[in-house]
Amino acid sequence: MQFFKTPSIDFTSKRKMAYVVSAALFALGLVFLIIHGGPNLGIDFKGGTEIVVDFEQSVKIGDLRTVMTDADMGNSAIRHFGSSDEYQIYVEQQKEGSAEEVAVQVRSALDKGFGDTSYTIRRIETIGPKIGEELRRAMIWAILVALFLILVYISIRFELIFAMGAIIALFHDVLITFGIFSIVNFEISIKEIAAFLTIVGYSLNDTIVVYDRIRENLKTMRNESLATIINRSINQVLTRTVVTSVTTFAVVLILFLFGGDVINGFAFAMCVGVIIGTYSSIFVASSIVLEWQMRHGGKRSLKMAKKKK
Repeated sequence: MQFFKTPSIDFTSKRKMAYVVSAALFALGLVFLIIHGGPNLGIDFKGGTEIVVDFEQSVKIGDLRTVMTDADMGNSAIRHFGSSDEYQIYVEQQKEGSAEEVAVQVRSALDKGFGDTSYTIRRIETIGPKIGEELRRAMIWAILVALFLILVYISIRFELIFAMGAIIALFHDVLITFGIFSIVNFEISIKEIAAFLTIVGYSLNDTIVVYDRIRENLKTMRNESLATIINRSINQVLTRTVVTSVTTFAVVLILFLFGGDVINGFAFAMCVGVIIGTYSSIFVASSIVLEWQMRHGGKRSLKMAKKKK
């Protein structure tokens, strides 16, 4: 299926414009991160109590928030969970009082606001601040180990400079997605971290497809410049990239619009990640290789450019 019959877009000449766009997005995310006093971490990382409540009759989420605010429960988050009458209540870890006491206070607030027979507690889970700190540490290590293994894999399959370009592109994708989360002040929990790692895999897959075509063209277009080869390679896989990105984006967009509050953060991260990942595969990963080679020897210094004996 070819949407672009004979594409001949000069992507490499637009790389500096792409750098400006990326820098602007990164700076904007950093500004909002400072404004909001850091990332909006969920209960998984801050610690606290999660209570799933099923009401006998429909209750407005605004009324539920008012009841929790009047009970002076500190920072809390309320969202639909499952059916329209089920709610998930997050209460941040209190400086004074155990998680059991927090659960009792929530029950008392619900009894006072709606009556003790108007609801059923489906689940109560607690996460201590120490566990939250361990989860944050595990999250950082998971991302770093994943990036290191990617670096090793691409270095073996292609060359070190290609691996560095891919890693920079992946950092680019995760940081900009994280920055956009700061702009909209979305909560970051384990689900969102899973989305970030999924974005890494998706973007890497796109980047390797482009790299693979560059490797093939380096051997057949030996008289052309590296910029020409990169442009030709990206154009040759452009239809595949667009079709894959559009179909994936359509699925995660539907998930974001109709999946409910519980999955919204994950779906939103994937929506942003698909766009940013596609953009970085075209404008960032290959441009890093080109910038390096323009400063350190040109196309001929690439081992992949040499003919096999």
